[in-house]
Amino acid sequence: MNSLSTSYDESLDQELRAKALQGSRSALGALLERHQHFIYNIVWKMVLNPDDAEDITQDIVVKIITNLARFRGESALRTWIYRIAINHVLSLKRQRAEFGISTFAKFGQSLDTIADSDYPRDHAPSPEDQMVVEEAKLGCTTAMLICLDREERIVYVLGEIFEVDHALGAEVLEISKDNFRQRLARARKNLNSFIQNKCGLVNKNNPCRCRKKTQGFIERGWVDPHKLKFNTHYVRRIHDTVESRMDGIASILEQEYAAIYRKHPYQERAGLALKIKEIIAGPQFKDVFHLN
Repeated sequence: MNSLSTSYDESLDQELRAKALQGSRSALGALLERHQHFIYNIVWKMVLNPDDAEDITQDIVVKIITNLARFRGESALRTWIYRIAINHVLSLKRQRAEFGISTFAKFGQSLDTIADSDYPRDHAPSPEDQMVVEEAKLGCTTAMLICLDREERIVYVLGEIFEVDHALGAEVLEISKDNFRQRLARARKNLNSFIQNKCGLVNKNNPCRCRKKTQGFIERGWVDPHKLKFNTHYVRRIHDTVESRMDGIASILEQEYAAIYRKHPYQERAGLALKIKEIIAGPQFKDVFHLN
């Protein structure tokens, strides 16, 4: 179920909210379950670190629960939920990744200082080695997103990676559709220019290759081959969860840029789901909802 698609059935959200406000913990849980993984994956792309994303998602869930009774129906409940999530992320203090990665120029310089080296050095790549190289690719391409400022980044994550309709994206961000499209165009231009000039994933003339940089990433502590952060515990990729909309993409080349990110894992973290269940089962919202 894609809670950000144009075909999403919003009537069930309203039904579950009504039951939650009448005291049903199971209805509250079902409502959050419809959105929590998409919220997590959006946050993850905004802050780079999956553990930070999990903590932030929990904070967002608490905000949603706390304010659920105050929802007045001035927008769709789905819009309201994602507006809370995105406003929370945009208002956060700078996260650890944002201190380490600030601009495309500085990130490019960091990549240039990492010497090329075969990974692994002493034998042909095993399936486990290939997983580590994929980890390096996922981490590096996610880091590229951090080079965008937050406003461009969130528009790119919504509009390009998750292919959110421009009307819904504009409504969630409380900006005009033209403004949404303009921000998305700027984000595409900035990110795609870096990929085109630096990365070998699309432009095969570029020398930068994930396997050649993996050993350097390990030595710098960017990749831990014994504790993967990105290439682990997933069964689907983002492109398996979204409705494909090619109307906003101008060229085959731009499709290739977008495909880099739509091939990223779509995480449904069991630990996050368990913690949200614990939040719902806790006593802090009993008086608010008269939960039973």
